[in-house]
Amino acid sequence: MQRLPATLCRKIARPACEAFISHRGIDTKRNVAGLLYDGLTGMGVRSFLDSKSMKPGDRLFDHIDRAIIGCKVGVAVFSPRYCDSHFCLHELAMLMESKKRFVPIFYDVKPSQLVVKDNGTCPEKELQRFHSALEEAKLTVGLTFDSLNGDWSELLRDASDAVIMNLLEVEEEEGMKSMQ
Repeated sequence: MQRLPATLCRKIARPACEAFISHRGIDTKRNVAGLLYDGLTGMGVRSFLDSKSMKPGDRLFDHIDRAIIGCKVGVAVFSPRYCDSHFCLHELAMLMESKKRFVPIFYDVKPSQLVVKDNGTCPEKELQRFHSALEEAKLTVGLTFDSLNGDWSELLRDASDAVIMNLLEVEEEEGMKSMQ
């Protein structure tokens, strides 16, 4: 029987992404979310950002759900219009429900300003799911950033460090479990 090359075995065994970045594109795609993705990718962290990780023809929920399930750390870049997006709230709920390590970034918004809005088109059960996930996220220590007065390089360094530290902790936990 022919053996697979070690590089192929490692590629097969590795998840598609290690860090999933949830964001409201209209607010953050061209700044914090895109810069964080580029920074993490440059450091060798396989990251998922919809605009950079998907191609025309990909089914949104299929790719996004698969990436969240496979990731080790979730990052939510909360912005003033984050909660206006069903996609963002779905991503957040999946991250919280799957108990992923989670790094919130509060970009131009305070946690207390984040509220799930009922526009009348979302079933009550889904609204409750989104509300629960948002409340759990607000209780997670995160980074805050004011785009008018903040230091961009400091934010990106702190966010990257937080993701890397969480990835290392996940790896350590996985190593401990495999030894048991």
